[in-house]
Amino acid sequence: MTLTPTFITLSSLGFAWPDGTEVFDDFQLAVGPGRTGLIGLNGSGKSTLLKLIAGDLAPTSGTVRVAGEVGYLPQNLVLDTGLRVDEVLGIAATRAALHAIEGGDPSEEHFTAVGDDWDVEERARATLDQLGLGHIGLDRTIGEVSGGEGVLLRLAALLLARPDVLLLDEPTNNLDLYARRRLYDAVTAWSGVMVIVSHDRELLELVDRIADLRDGEVSWYGGGFTAYEEALAVEQEAAERMMRVAEADVQRQKRELADAQVKLARRKRYGQKMWDTKREPKIVMGARKRAAQESAGKHRIMHTERLTEAKERLDEAAEAVRDDDEIRIELPHTTVHPGKEVLRLSGLRLRHGTEVPGELEVRGPERIALVGRNGAGKTTLLRTVAGELAPTGGEVAAQVPLRFLPQRLDLLDDELSVVENVARFAPGATNNAIRARLARFLFRGALADQRAGTLSGGERFRAALAALLLAEPAPQLLMLDEPTNNLDMASVRRLTAALESYEGALIVAGHDLAFLESIGVTRRLLLDDEGLRDISADELRTEVFPAD
Repeated sequence: MTLTPTFITLSSLGFAWPDGTEVFDDFQLAVGPGRTGLIGLNGSGKSTLLKLIAGDLAPTSGTVRVAGEVGYLPQNLVLDTGLRVDEVLGIAATRAALHAIEGGDPSEEHFTAVGDDWDVEERARATLDQLGLGHIGLDRTIGEVSGGEGVLLRLAALLLARPDVLLLDEPTNNLDLYARRRLYDAVTAWSGVMVIVSHDRELLELVDRIADLRDGEVSWYGGGFTAYEEALAVEQEAAERMMRVAEADVQRQKRELADAQVKLARRKRYGQKMWDTKREPKIVMGARKRAAQESAGKHRIMHTERLTEAKERLDEAAEAVRDDDEIRIELPHTTVHPGKEVLRLSGLRLRHGTEVPGELEVRGPERIALVGRNGAGKTTLLRTVAGELAPTGGEVAAQVPLRFLPQRLDLLDDELSVVENVARFAPGATNNAIRARLARFLFRGALADQRAGTLSGGERFRAALAALLLAEPAPQLLMLDEPTNNLDMASVRRLTAALESYEGALIVAGHDLAFLESIGVTRRLLLDDEGLRDISADELRTEVFPAD
């Protein structure tokens, strides 16, 4: 029998942050060849796990073993803007030596630097072309490319290095649809070991298996994300059925214990009556009383033990049933009546040169998807509408209260608690009123008093969204910039549920088409070199971002 080789092995792993917060305790994991999608709730430790495998973090106990070289693409990639493209790709020294040899310098050090890598430039350009970066020269600097292109450049560097194990943490964040599809192609073509942390459904459909990290343990599911959802639904149906059976058993044991206690009470009354009337000899009655007490004690213990066991089975069954709370809110003051003018843009020119010729109107509770390639100016447009940037020409006229949630979620003060942050946006609300509203955003009790700087990505997003939606006056135009970045699947569902309750106008800049459709987008605006214009859903998928 041929055994499947294991490339990643984590044994009895323990890890805690310096403040004592425990992430893993006696954690076990083994990952073999193929593509593994690692999913889990925000804060479950997915990114921490990748850092431990990559060696960026050291475990507090246990071992991490990886067979071969590791390549790691972190979630929050920061590149020095002064670096050249060939430096990011890791080929600068080899390329310099190659050029020196071609220029007539026969020094041994140059031949040593090149080794067998004589086609390094050709391979680099082929890899860049594969990722849609063929237009970027090797001598350009990172400061000249967009953030999404920077992510793809780092991925190109990893592909060129050909590591045995490739770790990708939310690789599609900040990528437009065109760049995402290039990344999908690279993932599909990868033949080694790959572990991907992502909330991108389309990317997760490409994996061979799903590893679901929950409560410090991993559950495995074969196939992509759809297969995982189907298997999980079957599991949850069985778990809920078992819980119903366990609940019924607990009730039955309670009834049997109550019935036994009633019967024993009757026997006790009968025995007392016989004792009082002295119908039998004293020695016989004493023996009967002792026997009755022993029998009563045994019955009571037996039924109590059965009830305890039934409750334990119920607890076990309940643990298998997932109960991920949903955001439930009512926002009546955000209502915008159909036909009411919400926003008007007139001859707008943005700071970076993008123009929005003519006039563009938003009326009523429209739900608008703002799409475009990376670097097209979507964030600049939203910041201009929000009043954070002044246009170089034209006019922005907002007719209703508006709020803007940026990608960086930097509207929160990290030193303040969640309650205190919301209070900044609603100074007229009482502390009790704020806490009652925050409970609907799943910030209850001590969670509401947690400092914003200690929140996980999903928690921070919920806190920022709560601050905006609970603000005074209530926003009737809400603008979100790439809202699903860094959110797990449960958080995306929570965001969708929250936006279902929102009755104002909505503008969402993003590349996650599945999410945009789930929130009921009624209009799509494309921002490109020609300005801002309406497009259909078919045009968006087939013409603007063709699948090649």
